[in-house]
Amino acid sequence: MATHVKVVATLFLLVGALLLALAFFTPLLMSTLAGIVGATHEEGAAIGATILGLTGIALSLILLLFAIPYVACGVGLFKFRRWARVLGIILAAIALVKFPLGTAFGIYALIILFRKDTEALFIS
Repeated sequence: MATHVKVVATLFLLVGALLLALAFFTPLLMSTLAGIVGATHEEGAAIGATILGLTGIALSLILLLFAIPYVACGVGLFKFRRWARVLGIILAAIALVKFPLGTAFGIYALIILFRKDTEALFIS
């Protein structure tokens, strides 16, 4: 069962890494779009460019806030921490609505994290 927990931990880390990558590249994409819009010199282009830039920053912060629990859960699951199991159950339940990959990931993680023999692996 420890192997399955490590697989789930790896999946949590991968999702967290993907969200971190998106958090990094979103502002770059949005600032590029803002530069293109601003270069048109049309009426309202400066406002549009500003809004695109601020949207990129806001999206980046939101993605970062979503990535932190996934990374923390993955690290905690590798160390067999009880709080990470609880956080993993919560994150897996939330992932169920993200059809189809999130649903598959959520079902697998919930099956593994709810097993009695898995629960015995975790320390406080």
